[in-house]
Amino acid sequence: MSFNVVIGFGPAGAATARLLAEQGHSVRVVTKSGRSPEPGIEHVALDATDSERLIEAARGATAIYSCAAPPYHRWAGEWPPLASSLCAAAETTGAVLVMLGNLYGYGPVDGPMTEELPLTATGPKGRVRSAVWEQARRLHEQGRIKAVEARASDFFGPGVTDGGHLAARVMPRLLRGKPVSTLGDPDAPHSWSYLPDVARSLVELAGEERAWGRPWHIPTQPPLSTRQMIDRLAAKAGTGPVTVRGLPSAVLGLASLFSPLLRELKEIRYQFDRPFVVDSSAYEAEFAVRATPVDEQVEATVDWWREHLGAKR
Repeated sequence: MSFNVVIGFGPAGAATARLLAEQGHSVRVVTKSGRSPEPGIEHVALDATDSERLIEAARGATAIYSCAAPPYHRWAGEWPPLASSLCAAAETTGAVLVMLGNLYGYGPVDGPMTEELPLTATGPKGRVRSAVWEQARRLHEQGRIKAVEARASDFFGPGVTDGGHLAARVMPRLLRGKPVSTLGDPDAPHSWSYLPDVARSLVELAGEERAWGRPWHIPTQPPLSTRQMIDRLAAKAGTGPVTVRGLPSAVLGLASLFSPLLRELKEIRYQFDRPFVVDSSAYEAEFAVRATPVDEQVEATVDWWREHLGAKR
């Protein structure tokens, strides 16, 4: 079994660390604040932009999983030093750098997104995410590091509470049968990345040398609109049908005056105003992980949220 370092313990970092531990690997999680240890996982408190300390924490690692991200409104200033530190750790330790990416770098496109599309986003978040991958790709091509990027769409599933469009803004109300508001057109086709599939893909790519040096789209089920997903979740919960309303632009604009997060969402609103579809056939042609069937995704998500909300009472 191998030693692995996971940067960040948000939903994706936690799911990846726990999957590795379940498989019998040694896992060290790096976060700014640290946490209490849990079975198979050591938590270390350090700032991952401190390359010297990160290198020491990652010595002997087979893989470094980049699952951390600054808050949206600080991406431009904080992503570059974090990416440089991750690359330095990968170069010094020889560990493969497994980067969890997203689809922002493509910008608005017509038709399904494939890994062959150019990274032509013009917004600051799309540009910075493109730059993070291009830095790692160049170093990989120079033979200085080993790197791979797994690109996901919007997360949902057990453990996804913040940021996800099928998370805290939707699930508590849905479970009570209350109307929900969503960003953009609730009937636009949309690809969703199920969190356990994200973790399984990251771990698989780390162990497949032929995957390194390029991006891959995480295996994803055919697109369903926000309304279709909410209908399925409500039906499984026994609370449906619930009313689904698109959040009007004027309301979003007013709310953004008081919320840095909502201000930043303006850049990527196109992802919900029009079809946003992922083609993951390249991954599926090469590797073993497949997207979990939608019915299983929905059942597990409803069960987790019920337990989560019950524990908070």
